[in-house]
Amino acid sequence: MALALRPLDLAALGLFLVAWLFYEPLLKQLARRAGGTINTDMTVIRAAWMRNMVGRENRFMDGQLLGQTLNSASFFTSSNLILIAAISGALFGGERTFRTASSLVVIQTSSRALFEAQLALVLICLARGLLDLIWAIRQLNYCIAAIGSVPVQVEPEHHHTFGDITARLLNPALSSFNAGVRAYYFALAAAAWLFGAPAFLVATFGAVGLLVWRQRRSPAARAVADLRRLLERP
Repeated sequence: MALALRPLDLAALGLFLVAWLFYEPLLKQLARRAGGTINTDMTVIRAAWMRNMVGRENRFMDGQLLGQTLNSASFFTSSNLILIAAISGALFGGERTFRTASSLVVIQTSSRALFEAQLALVLICLARGLLDLIWAIRQLNYCIAAIGSVPVQVEPEHHHTFGDITARLLNPALSSFNAGVRAYYFALAAAAWLFGAPAFLVATFGAVGLLVWRQRRSPAARAVADLRRLLERP
C-alpha cells in the first residue's frame, strides 16, 4: 500500500525534519548572536577543568568524574537499545500490530503504511541518538587515556598546552553525549505523530522550545554563564 500523507501531515513532518536536522546549527548561530548557551559556556568551563587537572599531582578525582560521565553515557546507550528493540518489534509486527494499535481511540493512523512510517521516524531518531552515544563513549575513553598520559610534573608554562589538548577530546565527547540525549526529545516528538498531525506539530514546537529554554533561560543556564564569566575574568 502506497503511503499517502495529508497536507497537515506533510507540514508537520516537514517542520519536524527542519527542527531535528537544523537544531544544532541554529543553536550555534543563536550562541554567537545572543551571547552563549549552556553548550558553548561549558566548553570554556571544561577547558578550565582540564588546565586545572594538569596542575594536580593526584588526578584520581578527574578520572572518577569522567568515569561517572562514562557510566551515564553507557546507561543512555543501553536504554536506547531497549527502545530500538521495542519499536523494531512493533514496526515488523505486521498486520496484527497495526490492527491492535489502530483499535485504540487515541491512535490516529489512517493506514498501515502511515503507521509504519510513524514508527520508522521514531526508530530513526533513536538510531541517530545511539550512534552519537556510542561515539561519545569512545571519545570519553580517549580522554581518560589522555589524562593518564599527562606527566606527573608539568612545567607551569605548559599547563595550558596539555589542558587545551585534553579539552579538545573532552568537549566533542560531551557534545556527542548531549546530541544522543537530545535524540530522546525528538523521538518523543516523533511519537506524537501517532496521535495525529496537530499533536505532532505541538510536540515538535514543544521539544524545540523546551530545549532552547534550557539552553538559554533556565536556572542552570544562568549559573553556567555566571561561572564562565568568573573563569574568564582577568
